[in-house]
Amino acid sequence: MRGLLCWLVLLFLLQPWESQLQLAGPRCHTGPLDLVFVIDSSRSVRPFEFETMRQFLVGLLRGLNVGPNATRVGVIQYSSQVQSVFPLRAFSRREDMERAIRDLVPLAQGTMTGLAIQYAMNVAFSVAEGARPPEERVPRVAVIVTDGRPQDRVAEVAAQARARGIEIYAVGVQRADVGSLRAMASPPLDEHVFLVESFDLIQEFGLQFQSRLCGKDQCAERGHGCQHQCVNVPGTFHCTCNPGYKLAADNKSCLAIDLCAEGTHGCEHHCVNSPGSYFCRCQVGFVLQQDQRSCRAIDYCSFSNHSCQHECVSTPGGPRCHCREGHDLQPDGRSCQVRDLCNGVDHGCEFQCVSEGLSYRCLCPEGRQLQADGKSCDRCREGHVDLVLLVDGSKSVRPQNFELVKRFVNQIVDFLDVSPEGTRVGLVQFSSRVRTEFPLGRYGTAAEVKQAVLAVEYMERGTMTGLALQHMVEHSFSEAQGARPRALNVPRVGLVFTDGRSQDDISVWAARAKEEGIVMYAVGVGKAVEAELREIASEPAELHVSYAPDFGTMTHLLQNLRGSICPEEGISAGTELRSPCECESLVEFQGRTLGALESLTLNHILWGWWRGLEGK
Repeated sequence: MRGLLCWLVLLFLLQPWESQLQLAGPRCHTGPLDLVFVIDSSRSVRPFEFETMRQFLVGLLRGLNVGPNATRVGVIQYSSQVQSVFPLRAFSRREDMERAIRDLVPLAQGTMTGLAIQYAMNVAFSVAEGARPPEERVPRVAVIVTDGRPQDRVAEVAAQARARGIEIYAVGVQRADVGSLRAMASPPLDEHVFLVESFDLIQEFGLQFQSRLCGKDQCAERGHGCQHQCVNVPGTFHCTCNPGYKLAADNKSCLAIDLCAEGTHGCEHHCVNSPGSYFCRCQVGFVLQQDQRSCRAIDYCSFSNHSCQHECVSTPGGPRCHCREGHDLQPDGRSCQVRDLCNGVDHGCEFQCVSEGLSYRCLCPEGRQLQADGKSCDRCREGHVDLVLLVDGSKSVRPQNFELVKRFVNQIVDFLDVSPEGTRVGLVQFSSRVRTEFPLGRYGTAAEVKQAVLAVEYMERGTMTGLALQHMVEHSFSEAQGARPRALNVPRVGLVFTDGRSQDDISVWAARAKEEGIVMYAVGVGKAVEAELREIASEPAELHVSYAPDFGTMTHLLQNLRGSICPEEGISAGTELRSPCECESLVEFQGRTLGALESLTLNHILWGWWRGLEGK
């Protein structure tokens, strides 16, 4: 640091004027340096004195080795407030610094020197302002130039700055207070305090100290071998250690002082050594108390930013969300969802399982009754049904999943009594357009239907569910497509299979289908929209809507669909279907009607007879 001091004194004290830039003696060598000038620009500094100070700064800059990897220079001025003229990171060229100094306008107010030292310590020497990080061990030097007595306290803040490794030079001109200069400067004071009575004497004053400050550097010329620091003394040198270390017996190497090992630290959790001292540290999930020794568990839930839907539990690793009984924590770690017991247990429901809080119950399709075991349904009679399947062939399904859909359709066909007199099956595929793969009247056996399903080719493109419903209502259930006449009262069932939101309106034709007497079922997979599924399906929705999270889990829907496509008033297989307008049907109807009238007449006669007996 003596070499650094040589630079400062020679350049600052030997050059009172901008034109006097040539040193009287040999230059001292310095390494990298972060140098900040703290300039008093209070009202007590007269204009011509401030101009002289400006010339000093310019002259100093011309003697410095300025650059990003050499000396970085910053300038601040102060009066009643502090102003940064330019920070350490601002300029790497001397010319730019000189231009900024020449443009400097004095503040001309009070003399708050302590405030200026605090700004230099906290801001000017920060890494953000261009100071090099402490681990690079680049010297930080502040040169305070003032002409009067500070109007605030300087001793305490200057001590803090020195404790942070900032070396302070205090230069007083004419009216400066010597006591304040000594309170600000680093020790030894005779090397860091300068009082100049007039600017004319600066060069003479500098020459007086030149030989002493630029004497032989014993540490530089001899192989000192010091592990940490070498200190020059007249004619020789000695080694010193950094704070927190002590000199070993060889007077060259340094040993760390382990204050924690002495066992008197009082830390509840951990003791951590630091240079010349120690500090206490708590385990993860705990915070250090005001006594800087004891630890308290952090209540993360009290911060009110955990976002837990149900309950927050504070753990050493942070807040953890917990769901109430009957709910499961979702992947976001915060929200809770009612536990679907139907997917988590072997419920044994023959048709459909419905979760209800902490339990579940089994449902049967419309027209069938739940048995005493609470799981099975009474068997409906095999009946005649016209079933049209609307299959989503949009590009979001993807080819491999479309094959799973076809396999799923064939599993439905497996539990149907497919025949011209029993159940007839038609298949329609839709995307941006609608295509009838095969109508109701084409195939008479389950094997033929399944073979036709496997031969269906994937359409891709959009999702026009509304258009598909319109096609089903207007064409698929027409007699031309194989549907049986309405007069025969054969139930008409539509099953819509989709994996996403429709790109057109479905409300009109979904309602129209139900008005036409078609019993509608909706099966959704993946990103299917629940509101659309409910709008498509017949009431109640819980019996007519099914959903699977992905194509690989569709098979569990079969138990929901099995038997639900059974007509409310089933017509037994093998029963001959007759038109009510045929002669035999009219005769049969006339006979049943006459029998009912005769029964009513007889009842009326018996009632009159009974009333007569009561009158007697």
